[in-house]
Amino acid sequence: MKKARHKKILSLISEFNIDRQEVLLDYLKKEGFKVTQATVSRDIKELNLVKIVSSNGEYKYAQNTIVEDTKATFTRFDFIFSESIKSVDYANNIIVIKCRAAMAQAACEVFDNLHWDGVVGTLAGENTIFIVVRTEEIAHNLCEKLKQYIK
Repeated sequence: MKKARHKKILSLISEFNIDRQEVLLDYLKKEGFKVTQATVSRDIKELNLVKIVSSNGEYKYAQNTIVEDTKATFTRFDFIFSESIKSVDYANNIIVIKCRAAMAQAACEVFDNLHWDGVVGTLAGENTIFIVVRTEEIAHNLCEKLKQYIK
């Protein structure tokens, strides 16, 4: 079932400009798949989907074709993160990153792929990422590193 669903997701994102998980969820349900938001979120991660700008200037999901090695991962991180984030700040052990519209999930995905030391977990919405780290010192240091990506 998972393999068929993944195949359908790839078909749907190539046929339609799907920009949000909820939209993808609706398409899958119309196709007869009984899925939840959490399942769609996992599928997006497993399929390594990213958001790109479509020909009409809007964001949409697409299959990432970059080979996943360490060098490519850092290059991808540099590109996506620097194009996505607007501000970085922290309070205690929580970092808040404000992103351009609909870019937080893509930025969070590339952030997660680098497995930062001291990071407990992340949560991304449409334009905000929350990062929980172990200590305030880690939050401060990571925040300073991430600020270099703000254009």
